[in-house]
Amino acid sequence: MTASDLKGLKILFIGGTGVISSACSRRAVELGADLYLLNRNVSSVRPVPDQATVITADVRDTEQVRAALRGREFDVVVNFLNFTPEHVASDIDVFTGRTRQYVFISSAATYQRPPSRLPVVESAPLHNPNSAYARNKIACEELLGRAHHQERFPVTIVRPSHTYDRTAVPFDGGWTVVDRMRRGKEVLVHGDGTSLWTLTHHTDFARGFTGLLANPAAIGQTFHITSDEVLSWDQIYLSVAEAAGVEEPRLVHVPSDAIAAADPRWGEELLGDKAHSMTFDNSKIREIVPGFAASVPFAQGAREIIAWHDADPRRRVIDTRLNALMDRLIDAHRPVPL
Repeated sequence: MTASDLKGLKILFIGGTGVISSACSRRAVELGADLYLLNRNVSSVRPVPDQATVITADVRDTEQVRAALRGREFDVVVNFLNFTPEHVASDIDVFTGRTRQYVFISSAATYQRPPSRLPVVESAPLHNPNSAYARNKIACEELLGRAHHQERFPVTIVRPSHTYDRTAVPFDGGWTVVDRMRRGKEVLVHGDGTSLWTLTHHTDFARGFTGLLANPAAIGQTFHITSDEVLSWDQIYLSVAEAAGVEEPRLVHVPSDAIAAADPRWGEELLGDKAHSMTFDNSKIREIVPGFAASVPFAQGAREIIAWHDADPRRRVIDTRLNALMDRLIDAHRPVPL
């Protein structure tokens, strides 16, 4: 990929300041895109690149979006904020005939759980009854598929897996878990800690993602973009502990079903996603974006996460409800010495 690949292209990101989209925004302007961000212009955690133009509007107000975009057309439109078929239907209406490519950000949570084979490929079945989020994303994909086949709507679907930046501790409970480690308290790990997981740094995702923009070979296609590094959940916890300066974290394994019984919302996140091993075959994205490879190992990402949180005490937020729940679950499932 050269620095002129997106030069002169008019690209609209709906969103643009989230974990994933912020890295994609920076990468797009680095590659010469004429980038526009449509959002409410309220983020301070991930600033907008100086080269980007912000269009301020409430993305859930279709008429406000129409007014903000009146008279504008784009080579590429990417929506990072669509979660339901109603959101997608609005975009199809607004952008039909106004873009050469529409990119929908779906999710690897849509893949069947447990997977029928590993590593997962893009043609794997989509079925996740335990996750409302995934069911909605599947319905969005189905709607876009019909629009592409029946009306030639120029869609590309991208399925990120667990993508993070320095602000995102990869555990349910966030910084609460790191705080427990540093205070020498026991730390809850779902399952037996051996299920496999894929964590992707947002800058790595962005390198693959921008290679799909304005790429004719990507129209009508679906891609996931992930790291090839595979870690068990125990290894993920140990990597964060090492970055946080904790030599021997006290890990306690608690069945995901038990967590779900105690907290259905947390349980949905586990049973619909993290409780299952998920690794990915990235051959398809490499066919379209030759040379794509993730380069940030999670050990480095963990150090970035800890450094960012340590830089400002206001970032180190403790979830007291979840902290107490973790105590109860650990007490109930702590191994009994022989």
